[in-house]
Amino acid sequence: MKGSSVPPMAAECCGGDFLEWVVPDNSASVFGLLDHPADLVRAAAVSRTWRRFVIENDLSKSLCVRLFPEVATIAAAAEVTRSPPSPPVSQSDSERAYRIYSNLAGALVSSSPKDSVGCVLRCVGASSTDVFPNETMVHTLHERGLVNFRPSYWSSRGADNPDEPESLTYRLNSDICIVDEIRVQPFKAFFQYGNPIYSSKTVRFRMGHYKLPRGSESFVTNDDENKMVNADKDYMWTYTSPEFPMLQENVLQSFKLPRPVLCIGGVVMIELLGRVQKQGADDKYYICVCHVEVIGRSLSPLFMVDISDPGGYSILKYLPGAKNLSAEDMVQYDTKDSLEWQYFGARYRQMNHIAVLNALLMQVHFMHEDDVGWVLQDGLLQ
Repeated sequence: MKGSSVPPMAAECCGGDFLEWVVPDNSASVFGLLDHPADLVRAAAVSRTWRRFVIENDLSKSLCVRLFPEVATIAAAAEVTRSPPSPPVSQSDSERAYRIYSNLAGALVSSSPKDSVGCVLRCVGASSTDVFPNETMVHTLHERGLVNFRPSYWSSRGADNPDEPESLTYRLNSDICIVDEIRVQPFKAFFQYGNPIYSSKTVRFRMGHYKLPRGSESFVTNDDENKMVNADKDYMWTYTSPEFPMLQENVLQSFKLPRPVLCIGGVVMIELLGRVQKQGADDKYYICVCHVEVIGRSLSPLFMVDISDPGGYSILKYLPGAKNLSAEDMVQYDTKDSLEWQYFGARYRQMNHIAVLNALLMQVHFMHEDDVGWVLQDGLLQ
């Protein structure tokens, strides 16, 4: 059905509207065969009867759910205008939802895998860390194996039980993005006898959002707080992958998801399940990771996510005014903008600021010590 169009006057075919001849369930089944948002929009434009049927049966959201099942977890959708709201125009919630989800469906199908890039913004927390800060999970964001002339990796605490799991949680650079694959590289301890590689047996991935107020998922340093910030009760997981076997090799291993996944809320947890390598010094099992990448493509700032629902469910925010704006235009601030636009614009600016700062800090990490001193004197990091 992709790319098809509804013939003119289809609603008047044979002197009547087929919606009047067929029971609603069968009508919904027929419309459900439309697998492209453009087809659904064309169908809704045929007549008032067809449009009302498409809107009242929430067919635009149903199409989004068929494309990406994670959409079913969205509790509500709202539009955010740049200008302060004018006197309300008579429009039903169903009509607004139709417009929002139609645009979301269009964004989902037009997004191309060739546009996918690394999209980790920062670390949230690790289930444990052996020696902080020398073995912090922040090191997993670095592409190279050395930072300031030291091995760059994260290490779990040691365990007697080889089945004890670990997890690393990251914040993505977008509220809502499509994730295609996740890459993980186990660490090879070249400074230990035998050059052991501390991989896990398998990996599994969860995606979703933090239930607590935004900002509460900031990276923490204390082991108890690490456990708290990674507690399942504080997250709404909208996707859980199957388990993938991990090779005990010091290479960046790519784990292609069975299908593209819509990460709603921008949080990814990497579960490292099972341990395979003991450390000779204490005869305990460890898991160590030196690099992580989450490969995807952002739908922000056109779509953002708010977690203001009392149950911790996500609310989709559609910013139509951002459709033709560049990233530079989006970060511009205007006092005439509506308060809600300013709020989401400030969040988008903050994510961009953190991404740029992280890039600068990583460059500094790889500089010679004399160069680092020069950069600090020049005020780059002030």
